[in-house]
Amino acid sequence: MQFIPYLNFDGNAREAMDFYAAVFGGEVTQRFTYGESPMAEECGPASADHVMHSQLEIPAKTGGSAMLMGADGPPPHEAGSTCVNIAVDTPQEAERIFAALSEGGSVQCPIAETFWAHRFGLLTDKYGKGWLVNCLKPVP
Repeated sequence: MQFIPYLNFDGNAREAMDFYAAVFGGEVTQRFTYGESPMAEECGPASADHVMHSQLEIPAKTGGSAMLMGADGPPPHEAGSTCVNIAVDTPQEAERIFAALSEGGSVQCPIAETFWAHRFGLLTDKYGKGWLVNCLKPVP
């Protein structure tokens, strides 16, 4: 299991993640927009160039690697907010964690298979903290 900070932006995720890549000596290894997603028609033309997901990987130079993720986040994850992405190895683990975290909280996106993940879900726990639960598919 891996805990990854997930930063939400208001239309400038591309610029911000490129900046962080330069600062931390990393590389943006994934980035796609709402317009490139299967949800393009639902999102509309105003969101087409906004980043739906980006992933910055920072290589292990001093004993450990790091990852940072971000997007031009849709509500309830307003610009400037941060949530935690949990990356797990199996759909069963994703479902277990999602069920436990959502108890007493509110679910924004029920856990299900998506085009990028075997399981993905989005919730706010009973303490008001945002969580993304992901069991990712292999990157092509």
